[in-house]
Amino acid sequence: MVGRVGPARLELVEAHRFPNQPVRLPDGLHWDILGLYQDVVQGLGAAVGHVRAGGGELVSVGVDSWAIDYGLLDATGALLGNPYHYRDRRTDGAADKVHRAIPFETLYAATGLQFLPFTTVYQLAAALGTPQLEAARTLLLLPDLLGYWLTGRAGAEATNASTTGLLDVRTGQWSGEVLRAVGIRPELLPPLRQPGEVVGPVRAEVAEETGLPPSTVVTAVGSHDTASAVVGVPADGDRFAYVSCGTWSLVGVELDRPVLTVESREANFTNEGGVDGTVRFLRNVMGLWLLQESLRVWERAGLPTDLPTLLTAAGDLPTGGPVVDPDDPAFLPPGDMPARLKAACRRTGQPVPTGQAQLVRCILDSLADAYARAVGDAVRLSGQQVEVVHLVGGGARNELLCQLAADACGLPVLAGPVEATALGNVLVQARAHGSIQGDLQALRALLRATQQVRRYEPTAGS
Repeated sequence: MVGRVGPARLELVEAHRFPNQPVRLPDGLHWDILGLYQDVVQGLGAAVGHVRAGGGELVSVGVDSWAIDYGLLDATGALLGNPYHYRDRRTDGAADKVHRAIPFETLYAATGLQFLPFTTVYQLAAALGTPQLEAARTLLLLPDLLGYWLTGRAGAEATNASTTGLLDVRTGQWSGEVLRAVGIRPELLPPLRQPGEVVGPVRAEVAEETGLPPSTVVTAVGSHDTASAVVGVPADGDRFAYVSCGTWSLVGVELDRPVLTVESREANFTNEGGVDGTVRFLRNVMGLWLLQESLRVWERAGLPTDLPTLLTAAGDLPTGGPVVDPDDPAFLPPGDMPARLKAACRRTGQPVPTGQAQLVRCILDSLADAYARAVGDAVRLSGQQVEVVHLVGGGARNELLCQLAADACGLPVLAGPVEATALGNVLVQARAHGSIQGDLQALRALLRATQQVRRYEPTAGS
């Protein structure tokens, strides 16, 4: 994505889009990180051509991605194998191993993180004693790995580091307590960097391959995509909740300090780092993964997969249909999602959806219900008042989901921008390089002035 930013200007144009398909090998499920890097390089070349056609030059590059997953480098800086996918089953049982060494209550007090069985700390516990981890000298989260290949400079961006279960939420530094308990070598973790810091200029080889000016730098952004997406929420004031809605849905509020109470831990709320020292107090909801995986299964079976048609049919169904818990662990791995949804309805004594439209409606009703519970819990646990819910990301295109969310939350839902993550990314870069100035409120004022959102009011009687 190419961003052009000024005091009254915020434009975003897609330069290159590419698939991100995991690869199943004999030893498990991996990311094709080499293919992703090649597409990043091709995308930068396309971005250069786009910018120059408009009479400009690229100044800065910012990289964000999903959280938790990592690559391991040896003493020469070479990658030791393809990074594992967080949905790989190698972490089965790893949490129990970690919690025997450091009870979850202690872990939560240190890191402030909700329990997710695939968090980095559990992945590393599963990898202890393997030749790859023994040979590793540096661990880089995936956006930091891409930044390392672009610049040759290793580091760990703080918002993403905060998702690993290895960062002390109180000090903002790597947690010696957790590392010692789990048996992770502290020297494996690189120095931390903050959003807005310049990582370094692109390598000469990258400049030559892409056409980037040699002066182009990589700038750290909120490299956890949700951290950038929350920057990209066009909120007015602080009385808002957000739903960053894609494969996962991240539902919460923005705070200035973590909430580490017993109630917060028992509600499985997380305290992740945000831009400008904020805290993303949120809960993960399984998200549109349920729909995406269902569509994949239907396509393979030769069934209709036109999403607008399915959504129209789902919207015509009456309210009061079956609702499942989207965060049921049964829904986490790839597989036959429609069969799992039907089984969940059967287990809970609800009517079992019989057709595709009924399954789609079950998914969206379940997500809306989960959003409402998460928003309500966020308000109760943090004391932060909420007057509106901002739904950003790809889910903002889904009109039925947005209306169901407004109905379930009993609050207006402002949907958009779809590309909130990319907008938050370029805003942090632009501020770092002097194109704009101000705090998060100023950045969001620019979003409100330049980006379109759609408002959904709760339906009367919902």
